[in-house]
Amino acid sequence: MAEKRKIIVTSALPYANGDIHLGHLVEYIQTDFWVRFQKLRGHDCVYVCADDTHGTPIMIRARKEGIAPEELIARTHAIHLKDFTDFQVSFDNYYSTNAPENKALSEQFYAAMEKSGGITKKTTPQLYCEHCKMFLPDRFVKGTCPKCGAPHQYGDSCDKCGSTYAAEELGSPVCTTCGHTPVVKDSEHLYFELEPQHEYLEKWIPEHTTSDVSNKLLEWFQEPLRGWCISRAAPYFGFRIPGYDDKYFYVWVDAPIGYLASLANWQAKQAKVEGVGGEPTVDVSMWNDPTVERYHFIGKDIIRFHCLFWPGMLHAAGFEQPNKIFVHGFLTVNGEKMSKSKGTFVNARTYLDNLPPEALRYYYAAKLGGTTDDMDLNLADFVQRVNSDLVGKITNIASRSAQMLQKKSDGKLGALDDEGKALLEQCRAASETIAKFYEDRRFNQVVVEICRCADLANEYFDRKEPWKLIKTDVEAARTVLTVALNAFRILAIYLKPILPVYADKAMKLFDETAWTWDSIHTALENVTLGAYEYLASRIDAKQVEAMVAAATVKPADSGEVAHESRASKNKEKVEKTGGGGEAKAVPLKPEIAFGDFEKLDLRVGVVESCEIVPKSAKLLKFVLDAGSLGKRTIFSGIRGAYPDPAALVGKEVVFVANLAPRKMSVGVSEGMILYAGEPGTSGGVLMPTSEAGGGTVVS
Repeated sequence: MAEKRKIIVTSALPYANGDIHLGHLVEYIQTDFWVRFQKLRGHDCVYVCADDTHGTPIMIRARKEGIAPEELIARTHAIHLKDFTDFQVSFDNYYSTNAPENKALSEQFYAAMEKSGGITKKTTPQLYCEHCKMFLPDRFVKGTCPKCGAPHQYGDSCDKCGSTYAAEELGSPVCTTCGHTPVVKDSEHLYFELEPQHEYLEKWIPEHTTSDVSNKLLEWFQEPLRGWCISRAAPYFGFRIPGYDDKYFYVWVDAPIGYLASLANWQAKQAKVEGVGGEPTVDVSMWNDPTVERYHFIGKDIIRFHCLFWPGMLHAAGFEQPNKIFVHGFLTVNGEKMSKSKGTFVNARTYLDNLPPEALRYYYAAKLGGTTDDMDLNLADFVQRVNSDLVGKITNIASRSAQMLQKKSDGKLGALDDEGKALLEQCRAASETIAKFYEDRRFNQVVVEICRCADLANEYFDRKEPWKLIKTDVEAARTVLTVALNAFRILAIYLKPILPVYADKAMKLFDETAWTWDSIHTALENVTLGAYEYLASRIDAKQVEAMVAAATVKPADSGEVAHESRASKNKEKVEKTGGGGEAKAVPLKPEIAFGDFEKLDLRVGVVESCEIVPKSAKLLKFVLDAGSLGKRTIFSGIRGAYPDPAALVGKEVVFVANLAPRKMSVGVSEGMILYAGEPGTSGGVLMPTSEAGGGTVVS
């Protein structure tokens, strides 16, 4: 075991003006995986978060409901926390940005930024709605993009071309609250100047973000960095800026400071628990401890605030920086942006009313690869993967073994034989590989490795046939069931960060009270099992249909909404005809004899990586784990069918294993991936299915 680490982890703060939905949960669930893994490994890891509670939208909604903003955010806080809790997301502290600690820290940051010379005053034109009697925040204005001419764009950036601009630059601006055309008025505002930190930030960004994130951010460093407006005019729900009666901190100033406020609140609670006593203080000494690691999990739509403005604020205020900022992509559903009219914009509570949280946690783990690529929730694949892998492959080991042992042989484990010990060592041998995948947030590979161990246990179980053996030799059957259950126990420990409640049920089955990562090295022999509690149930497609029906809103009432504040782009739909009109017949190749087909040695491999080959319009480079055959590198000309090749990582594919290696300009190809259809059409690679024993084309 490595040296014990001290870690602070945060997720982006959900806004208090809306419900938690499945897109939000991509972030909080994956953060929870990582935090639980660190704790299971024995590290001191604190996970803090809070509701983001300030800004004009909160004020306006509260006004419409005839309540105080404080009442609105308190109600939302309770709803958010229940949704997270029911999805088994476990914060060490879930707080609010509308808190005394946050006010004190925001003022402390502002004073330090002002002292450093980073605060300037500018009179700037700003859109003002005479009907609403207020200056309009960026997201309360829509108009025509001044760069590309796209209509219906918000007042800060264009979803179509990605440009950023000032709201007053929009063409034909409209107030999104009342629909009136705003006027331009001069307003004095405070700016935080980033250009003095140009050199510092240019060096800091690539050291603390991935290359794709830093490359995008560093495009802005080709010219002087613009100042960032940190004030908003009254009326505004937020913290008043010291020295001003009519100016408030922009919500994005105190939102990230909310991480520190939540940490301070947690530290104060710990001090009381540990007997120090006294009133809670704004103590963020843990954040500034140089031996502590600090990590942010965020969506890719808010990298500008977390990777540019936030480190600039921390630097000016003399605070420690995050070690890394982990950025993830958006959620699409069935290959498209989330849609209320199609029932795929699903709130957390709507999901929970119809489906178990474990199913979504498992599926998200199976899809998340630690990159900024968007993740697709394919509802048919969701049902199939949960049923075939989680239930049919993993849980089935415990279900069959425990119930057989309890019904036929007094529920007592026996002793392990040499063959059983060897199987358990194979499962344990995956420990550090799985740990590395957890650490790197490649949760899809964690699931692949766990399923591989489950395959070993299932093969052993089926080969030994304990259901027959128990009729003639109870003790021999007991040995087999003891081996299978010990193998399942190892899998359940590996799964504990992903499925904590599931793992706790498994722990009770073995009459244990606590697991650590090292618990895999303990073997259970000659002990009596606890009562078997069903761990996971198969999903019926009708449950998904009911969820979609409950989430469906008529198009006239819905609008189309995507995860977070930016819409993920609709993926291009591939037409079967290749461009409209009648379907074109693709001629068959010459017939082959059955003997020719018999020469093929078809095997199944797990895709470890799949990448676009540079300077090639057609090729993808696959690296397969082919089991006893080892690793295979295969180049396949199917790039047109997979614009996001990373989506294939972790999937099983069928390939020709005895094809002579072919030397290509980009490398040596050691086989052929089976693909049905012409690249760029509705075809796809052939993948085996564990239920039918056949195959399915996945496009």
